[in-house]
Amino acid sequence: MTSWILGDVHGCADELAELIERLGLGPDDRLYSCGDLFHRGPDPAGVMDLLRETGVRWVLGNHERAVLRRTGLAPRRADAADRPSAREDFPELDEADLLGDGRLACRVAPERRADLLRFLQTHDGYQLSSADLAEAGPTTDGRPWRIVHAGVSPRGAAESSVDCLTSVRRLEGRGRPWWYERYDGPELVLFGHTHSKLPRAHRAGGRLLALGLDTGCVYGGRLSAYSPELDELVAVPALARYAG
Repeated sequence: MTSWILGDVHGCADELAELIERLGLGPDDRLYSCGDLFHRGPDPAGVMDLLRETGVRWVLGNHERAVLRRTGLAPRRADAADRPSAREDFPELDEADLLGDGRLACRVAPERRADLLRFLQTHDGYQLSSADLAEAGPTTDGRPWRIVHAGVSPRGAAESSVDCLTSVRRLEGRGRPWWYERYDGPELVLFGHTHSKLPRAHRAGGRLLALGLDTGCVYGGRLSAYSPELDELVAVPALARYAG
């Protein structure tokens, strides 16, 4: 089987459909996501429907975390061991109930809002490790890999807070380095959150140690997916610029 990890989708359903078609997922292939699935873009409900069809597994981004915190459904621990019990029934929801981090809008029709909250509860916490995925293979050089939304502590995932996993970009201190510039492995970290025209690749000692997959689709860039088992990247261009 092959694992494919999606960069930040941000409600770009048409581009997601094209990317999934390009990947040509077989029955044993798996699709994963590093979060920030819905906010900013034009069609969050369409993204949800596509991801359900593929059986995606995904980690919480800062925007999903904000929604779940508002409803008392967000885990507080980095290992998500305190995950609240799932809820099915919700009162009538308005736009404010689905606002993301920074009160960013999520454009979902009123009749689909409760459905989105149900889907948000299917997350896999704040991180996914290939070592815990029976179906996943190692990188091409034999190492495990890990999916997070934003990044990890320089000391590794085990020392990372929820805020770090969902929101970190730069570290405190002289020069304000990007978090991945201080990360030395050993596992490959696949992340989103900080967009750029090209995937953010951090290498040391001839090894790829971190790869940022948010290539800014919602800003008119590209939507990307990466397979650690194949060391292969597939991307499709945005059909429009949906956000500033």
